Amino acid sequence: MEFDVVIVGAGPAGLAAAIRLKQLAAEQGKEVSVVVLEKGSEVGAHILSGAVVDPVGLDKLIPDWRDQGAPLTTAVTEDRFYYLGEAGDVRLPNLFMPPLMSNHGCYTGTSGNLTKWLGEQAEALGVEIYPGISVTEAIIGAGGEIEGVITGDLGVARDGSRKDSYTPGIALLGKYTFLAEGARGSLSKQLIRKYDLDEDSGPQKFGIGLKELWEIPAEKHKPGLVQHTMGWPLDDKTGGGSFLYHFGDNLVSVGFVVHLDYANPYLNPFKEFQRSKLHPRIAEHLEGGKRIAYGARALTEGGWQAVPQLAFPGAALIGCAAGFMNVPRIKGSHNAMLSGMMAAEAAYAAIQAGRSRDTLVEYIGAVETSSMAKELKKVRNVKPLWSRFGTRLGVMLGGIDMWLNTIFPFLGHTLKHKKADYASLRPAAKSKPIDYPKPDNALSFDILSSVFLSNTNHDEDEPVHLKLTDPSIPIEQNLPEFAEPAQRYCPAAVYEVVEEGDTVRFQINAQNCVHCKTCDVKDPAQNITWVPPEGGDGPNYANM
Repeated sequence: MEFDVVIVGAGPAGLAAAIRLKQLAAEQGKEVSVVVLEKGSEVGAHILSGAVVDPVGLDKLIPDWRDQGAPLTTAVTEDRFYYLGEAGDVRLPNLFMPPLMSNHGCYTGTSGNLTKWLGEQAEALGVEIYPGISVTEAIIGAGGEIEGVITGDLGVARDGSRKDSYTPGIALLGKYTFLAEGARGSLSKQLIRKYDLDEDSGPQKFGIGLKELWEIPAEKHKPGLVQHTMGWPLDDKTGGGSFLYHFGDNLVSVGFVVHLDYANPYLNPFKEFQRSKLHPRIAEHLEGGKRIAYGARALTEGGWQAVPQLAFPGAALIGCAAGFMNVPRIKGSHNAMLSGMMAAEAAYAAIQAGRSRDTLVEYIGAVETSSMAKELKKVRNVKPLWSRFGTRLGVMLGGIDMWLNTIFPFLGHTLKHKKADYASLRPAAKSKPIDYPKPDNALSFDILSSVFLSNTNHDEDEPVHLKLTDPSIPIEQNLPEFAEPAQRYCPAAVYEVVEEGDTVRFQINAQNCVHCKTCDVKDPAQNITWVPPEGGDGPNYANM
């Protein structure tokens, strides 16, 4: 199948690119064929975000979105920032916050619902969207140019044999291919490595974000309230914090982010999230409520200095596949949309000029001079300072740096990231185990009941999509050196160390996987590779 533009991933970036391509064609009375491939069972099924949405991207893409029924109706009414201790908290005055940290003019809601709505807008313009389709590899031409992609086979048994339902993958060819897979996209990872796209940018940094959706009593609901915390339960050397947003009909999004450059291999992000909800500053919002959904997802945290080369022959990285999240704001969907639009404009102009499968240098130039770049440059040193100096001192220094870059935008000093997240773990022998409280089943819960709420499903008789380069490493290397951290950093109980008599084995419960990609990022031996399972598998997030 041949198209002008092939887009991998139906998130905010991919759909914004598709919509913009069709808008440009309609404005000029031209035709442009666009296809979007989405591994989730439907558009939005795998989308998970806080979310407080800065509407700048939506305003530019669909200026009248408020009148078109977009599912963003709860404007932010109050911002609260707290530093938590185990027994209390300190509210940080909004007056001291850099202007960029204000959520005034933003909206609380769900990225999943917004993405579904964007998918409807794209289809109305003639974009072909195919959910339930995994993309497994790129088609590379004789000159190294990306010619398109190949989708995964369907109906393959765990042993590699073909079931009666077997359907081979198909090739989709495009004049340009956009990678919009989100953080740690599997195909993006392959091509960044193959084309050395991060040669000048250095390692990307990541966090893991865990989220629950709660329905709370009406008398507790404060539509538009936005609360962020840092500090407890994490120690000062471990970056992260909680978020809590009131929106919709008595709904609250509550979540927790742990930066994946943490050092203690005994740290368990899921259990940190669960005990964070026991703090009075968070519990007061949830008591008497009901938890109705759960999910987890890796997020890019490297900032401007970790953005790889954005375009290469025949293809471009857009959205979180490139890493445009603003770390201190915990926002990325607006930049994802803006980047998709800039890539679309560059590709459309190139196609009209008769070009194809070359490098869209115009996209690179557009990004470098954009408002998005200006925003990301203002916060570029926050993550490195946090990583180097810890939460109390690092965040304070980061705030000062943001103020200086706001007042003096010509400041040019940029701190580089020193190493990849997997290289930050200390040996278990030099680390202290963490004693986590048992779940109370009122505010805190166990991991398996949480995974159940993610609506995750995989066919048990299909190839395991979590590949071990060397199956011996988990037990022979990671277990003695790091107490095998996979059994703790995974937020879905995919990995277990099982003792059977005198033997110990590493078990992979692939059916539980919520596609967060944390294992691909954090495994200290870089021995785990996440590859797409059969299309349509994985979580099916509702209202997340």
